[in-house]
Amino acid sequence: MAKRQLRLGAFMRPVSIHIGAWRYPGAVPDANFNFPVLKQLIQKLEAGKFDAFFMADHLAVLNMPIEALKRSHTVTSFEPFTLLSALAAVTDRIGLVATGSTTFDEPYHVARRFASLDHISGGRAGWNIVTTSNPDAALNFGLDDHMEHAERYKRAREFYDVVTGLWDSFADDAFPRDVESGIYMDPDKMHVLDHKGKYFKVRGPLNIARPVQGWPVIVQAGASEDGKQLAAETAEAVFTGGGHIADAQKLYADIKGRMDRLGRNRDHLKILPGAFVVIGDSVEQAQEKRALLDSKVHYANAIASLSISLGSDASSFDPDAPLPADIPDTNASKSGRQRVIDLAAREKLTVRQLAQRLGGYGGSAFVGTPQSIADQMEEWLVTEACDGFNIMFPFLPEGLNDFVDRVIPELQRRGIFRTEYEGTTLRENLGLPRPENRFFRA
Repeated sequence: MAKRQLRLGAFMRPVSIHIGAWRYPGAVPDANFNFPVLKQLIQKLEAGKFDAFFMADHLAVLNMPIEALKRSHTVTSFEPFTLLSALAAVTDRIGLVATGSTTFDEPYHVARRFASLDHISGGRAGWNIVTTSNPDAALNFGLDDHMEHAERYKRAREFYDVVTGLWDSFADDAFPRDVESGIYMDPDKMHVLDHKGKYFKVRGPLNIARPVQGWPVIVQAGASEDGKQLAAETAEAVFTGGGHIADAQKLYADIKGRMDRLGRNRDHLKILPGAFVVIGDSVEQAQEKRALLDSKVHYANAIASLSISLGSDASSFDPDAPLPADIPDTNASKSGRQRVIDLAAREKLTVRQLAQRLGGYGGSAFVGTPQSIADQMEEWLVTEACDGFNIMFPFLPEGLNDFVDRVIPELQRRGIFRTEYEGTTLRENLGLPRPENRFFRA
């Protein structure tokens, strides 16, 4: 029986999620906004046979105090479609996944951009559906307050229906482009969507041919009840927050179980927890690298990170006491907030200790040798804690190069990661079916 295969995405916006990454010895400080460097990084990922390059876009400067903001490398980065279209021209197989907000964008815009990227890349686009958790984004789009969490997910569900309906505007053979007869397009193979719903009124059709993949791959991130249900109904890949393997197994079973109840094939969704990976010749050396990296984080950034995660200002908390029991509820990410509260309780951390952990990166981390990291990844795969990982590199380019040159060969030696791409599209490489056109069935 063939072994299950790991799927690997690369979390590349920011190029490292660790706040101290840009200050690490040998790192490129402006890597988020340096196209020649990003070009080298994605080509190295493609040489390592990664499934996808993923951009977690933001629609506002992160809501943190100026003292913390001035030390953050996430302030400036490229608009994702501009960057991914440029990167499509210098790569051949790796997938190109970007965030598209369902709260601060319109379905027609999102459908057109991702369809264009899919055509430009030859079928390698993926849409990460997000409802946008940063409340400051509302202020950039004419709103005084962020839309409520549950309402955002209801809007997202209708948004998905409109976007996928627009992608199905034309049959795959709607454009004969017959020079002799002068017929460019067959109008009988064009569908006018004419959507009228609670949140959107969109006539259509989309003014671009059906995407190469039928639909770009649908990606979702979020582990709240609303998020898990949206994933089970719509997603083909889910980026999750990591955590302990037992928690990951529960989340995996939950989302896949929801798919079973909906009649969806559970193999048609890949669950990819975030994995922060620090590699050394020994476990001790890897731990020393992590300690050096964490030392580059200023305490102002640590408290700011804790405040963002909790959706509440933590600067007034007693730094040497446990988290207060009466932290107000948040309209930001509920699952992310709960992970932080659970971490503090499980490890009995003070506010200062918790902030310092989050100030660098507080999620799931594999710190060790190529062999020990491969051991952990294989355990997660075979015990159904994941279908793969969304890899977060500690610093660039060293952290990425170490993973491709040292961990990938170890995973390949074990027979749990490809040595060549399976196809030319992201769907083919992830083992996902091409969706049938709902209006023009074969």
